[in-house]
Amino acid sequence: MTSSARIAVDAMGGDEGLAVMLAGVARARRRFDGMRFLLVGDEAAIREGLKNHPNLTAASEIVHAPDVISASDKPSQAIRRAKTTSMGIAIDLVKKGEAAAAVSSGNTGALMAMSKLALRTMPGIDRPALAARMPTLGDNDVVMLDLGANTEVDSRNLIQFAVMGAAYARTVLDLPSPRVALLNIGTEEMKGTESIRDAAAKLRAAKHLPLTFTGFIEGNSLSRGDVDVIVCDGFSGNIALKTIEGTARFVADLLKRAFSSSTRSKIGFLISRPATELLKHHLDPNIHNGAVFLGLNGIVVKSHGSATEIGVETAIGVAAKMVRDDLTRRISEDLGNFEAQAA
Repeated sequence: MTSSARIAVDAMGGDEGLAVMLAGVARARRRFDGMRFLLVGDEAAIREGLKNHPNLTAASEIVHAPDVISASDKPSQAIRRAKTTSMGIAIDLVKKGEAAAAVSSGNTGALMAMSKLALRTMPGIDRPALAARMPTLGDNDVVMLDLGANTEVDSRNLIQFAVMGAAYARTVLDLPSPRVALLNIGTEEMKGTESIRDAAAKLRAAKHLPLTFTGFIEGNSLSRGDVDVIVCDGFSGNIALKTIEGTARFVADLLKRAFSSSTRSKIGFLISRPATELLKHHLDPNIHNGAVFLGLNGIVVKSHGSATEIGVETAIGVAAKMVRDDLTRRISEDLGNFEAQAA
């Protein structure tokens, strides 16, 4: 991360308020030496909040935004108000080249719509995809895309998602040749739609790409850690993501209920507390925070609306790694190599 690179932060977005956003930015400032920030939002409120973070003041510049996108705003409403809102101005700073990336914990639909309109898709990319990391039983997280940006896709879109996802995994997971799989209803080659089978055939033949295509993966294996990147359409991906999140909450609630059911259970909880704390940490969404809109002419990272200061720090860290490794260039080069080889 060069000293000249700046991250634009939508300081007013998110459910937890300005104080949590600034605390998260301050943590990122301590973690990444030389990082600088453009804090976008109500200038008076931000200036007051910075009094609690003197280390952040010298590394930050405030960009005033008189308006805020709410959680209930529709994307069309958000676009019309983009020039006056903290989210819209943060994205515009990336478009103008004044910021290397933008981070927001605000309305996902609005952030996606404004990012696509302002930054446009990269040459060779038909549609951007929403990618995020999820915990696994393996040595590292798994990157999954698309998670809701495109409900219907063809084989060309899936191939582009695979290329983008692999480039992203090389950046955030530090993997030289990520293992890539397509989400399907079975692992056999004849399973799935024509688009999925066609994409698989072309990815198998793409030996020149910095990825290892492993074929198909089923829903019951998403968290095993057998692959590094899972590719799917946004409809299936969003359902899979919500199912995983719901199951994690279900297991956590069951454990809580079981350990509080009797005196013996409470004693058992105290004995097993180190293991349960490890489980809690592994499933904590703040540790895996930071979804990314891949395929745009600029870097935009979506933080959970309910993210803690640790989650905000994690999302900013994702943006910093993408800037450091020049992810957009990586994607462009990989896609160009694929198309040249295919031709």
